[in-house]
Amino acid sequence: MAFKKVWCAVALGFLLPFSCAHTDFFTSIGHMTDLINTEKDLVVSLKDYIKAEESKLEQIKKWAEKLDQLTATATKDPEGFLGHPVNAFKLMKRLNTEWGELESLVLKDMSDGFISNMTIQRQFFPNDEDQTGAAKALLRLQDTYNLDTDTLSRGNLPGVKHKSFLTAEDCFELGKIAYTEADYYHTELWMEQALKQLDEGEVSSADKVYILDYLSYAVYQQGDLAKAMALTRRLLELDPEHQRANGNMKYFEYIMAKEKEANKSSTDSEEQEKETEVKKKDYLPERRKYEMLCRGEGLKMTPRRQKRLFCRYYDGNRNPRYILGPVKQEDEWDKPRIVRFLDIISDEEIETVKELAKPRLRRATISNPITGALETAHYRISKSAWLSGYESPVVSRINTRIQDLTGLDVSTAEELQVANYGVGGQYEPHFDFGRKDEPDAFKELGTGNRIATWLFYMSDVSAGGATVFPEVGASVWPRKGTAVFWYNLFPSGEGDYSTRHAACPVLVGNKWVSNKWLHERGQEFRRPCTLSELE
Repeated sequence: MAFKKVWCAVALGFLLPFSCAHTDFFTSIGHMTDLINTEKDLVVSLKDYIKAEESKLEQIKKWAEKLDQLTATATKDPEGFLGHPVNAFKLMKRLNTEWGELESLVLKDMSDGFISNMTIQRQFFPNDEDQTGAAKALLRLQDTYNLDTDTLSRGNLPGVKHKSFLTAEDCFELGKIAYTEADYYHTELWMEQALKQLDEGEVSSADKVYILDYLSYAVYQQGDLAKAMALTRRLLELDPEHQRANGNMKYFEYIMAKEKEANKSSTDSEEQEKETEVKKKDYLPERRKYEMLCRGEGLKMTPRRQKRLFCRYYDGNRNPRYILGPVKQEDEWDKPRIVRFLDIISDEEIETVKELAKPRLRRATISNPITGALETAHYRISKSAWLSGYESPVVSRINTRIQDLTGLDVSTAEELQVANYGVGGQYEPHFDFGRKDEPDAFKELGTGNRIATWLFYMSDVSAGGATVFPEVGASVWPRKGTAVFWYNLFPSGEGDYSTRHAACPVLVGNKWVSNKWLHERGQEFRRPCTLSELE
């Protein structure tokens, strides 16, 4: 019998958009979208492998069924069956040739195509750092937006298009990542959520014993000895021989006995004073203001101040390009003065800028205030690229537009920086200008300090992602096609410390921005210096 050859047709993958593997996927949603195509390609490859295995098994099954009938007949009367010379010949042929072919088919490895595709694609996979970064992003979003674990686990977030949920195993993994960072607060929250989902009957590979082991220790580390003991007892009910739990229980009982003795000689007032001291130490006013502004709970302007904010048609101080076609401008804040330009960049221009920037996106850096060297920072989660005016007529046109509407010379400005934020992407409170304790901040550029910032919003954001100014309580929310502008320096050249600002974590959506930092050099007659430091 001649067997059909089985072919495993496996596509070797889409043409990958990058020539080398990129790391830090979690810092840019734009780069993460490529992983969706990679995973889709692997699914197609896996399905082809399954089809090849099914085809192989189908041939083996037909062979088995055929021989089952044949041997059933032959074994009833072996001599009579073999008395037919054709049957005798075919038995010799089957055992000498066809069973060997069947053996080769059974041993044939159909996974070669899939494994080779996996090997090619694996170099473009995220790594442990990406997984940890994405997990930390969820914890950051939880804190910034006051989300409880159940809400986050069920995926009940504002503005979501594709709802998703976390399994008990996912919650357990989040808890473990928090544990490795010695973040016992979040370890407790997510281990409890994992335990809750298992108690509710969720089928999972997560083990309650492991969860309780992590949970009891995290609770103990936060000082709740009674709860730690209760959780350890529950663990021992599931696994009475658990060595660490038995050891912990003895230790907890010893500590509890010591605390009872100590409590006899201390007063409640002393404990209260100690708690107050801890709260004072942990109290971070800017952090609290920043998170409140991100949630839209910031300071509200008085009606009197609000009356001073206007919207208008602006011609760039009678710039010839805008006399007949002025742009829409509205005041976002009074001190510092923050203005927003509406419909200032078209969808076509945005797409061109994104396409130019995407292949160059790299983890965003900050300037070390001591050495001046560029380095990555945990408080800036995004990727950025720099575009020069000579590279594209679109970038050149954008630069000219900024110059016309601000009245400032862009020839000494930095290149257009394009940024795409990642999972929970943010940039914590910072100044754009160099302070007096950073005299060498922009020395290499030779164009002075950053006098002003122009910021384009190139996407809408479903939830989160505001630009906030904690010093004054201002929140500026992303609106696609608009741009905001403010001065970082007073006309005297002194830094305006009220411009300290931050990019809030992106809760839901994809945030694209581009900005232009304009420098002092070339503005001597465009924005003359004043005698007063703060004017």
